[in-house]
Amino acid sequence: MVNTPKIKEKDKKVKIDTKEMMEAGMHLGHRTSKLHPKMEDFIVGIKNTVHIIDLQKTEKCLQDALNFISELIKSGGTLLIVGTKPPLRNLVQQIAQACNLPYVVERWLGGTFSNFEVILKRVKYLKELEDKKKKGELDKYTKKEKAMIERELTNLKRKFEGVKDMEKIPEAVFICDIVRDKACLKEARMKGIKVVAIVDTNTDPTLVDYPIPANDDAIPSVKYILEKVATVIKKSKIPSSNDKSNPKSK
Repeated sequence: MVNTPKIKEKDKKVKIDTKEMMEAGMHLGHRTSKLHPKMEDFIVGIKNTVHIIDLQKTEKCLQDALNFISELIKSGGTLLIVGTKPPLRNLVQQIAQACNLPYVVERWLGGTFSNFEVILKRVKYLKELEDKKKKGELDKYTKKEKAMIERELTNLKRKFEGVKDMEKIPEAVFICDIVRDKACLKEARMKGIKVVAIVDTNTDPTLVDYPIPANDDAIPSVKYILEKVATVIKKSKIPSSNDKSNPKSK
């Protein structure tokens, strides 16, 4: 029997630096006219008609979110990352793939949580087409038929590539913008899925289980948060007996 190495608490701690957060523009909210009343507790002031987010509170909220994610990963749970805002798509996809997490970077498909069985069927069909293409089975079709299948395959990959290996509804979802992806937030709440999300000054933080008050438009701001998420996930994953990086498995 292989003994699983214990991870010390100090090794799991992720450093959060308010100075770095400020440099990433995490403190810059929306114009004062767009304030959601329930975000008032997270605001420390106004500069040039823009609300300034209290980064001391952001630090605490981010740490709470990271602690939750750490426990989720250690228990074998799944975190789905959702970021469909065009400027953030590549970043979200890169972070998710690096952590081996499912993701959604295109338009949120209604029913992804509430009608997951349909999603599974479409994913199965996608995998079947990919398998046929890999085996060269598409070569038997005419040029026109093959082109139609290729277009269908491209469309399916665009919609389902990020959730292709997600065999069940995730235990939690990380949403980069709860206004843009309000449909995802609504479905998650309806299905009892825990929500971790960036909440800007124009949003309602009470709709989220683990709100992270921060700028959800600036790429450096979202990147800082997602990189902390990636770090805690990697620290929380315990090497298995089949993991070559685990000395005891050799």
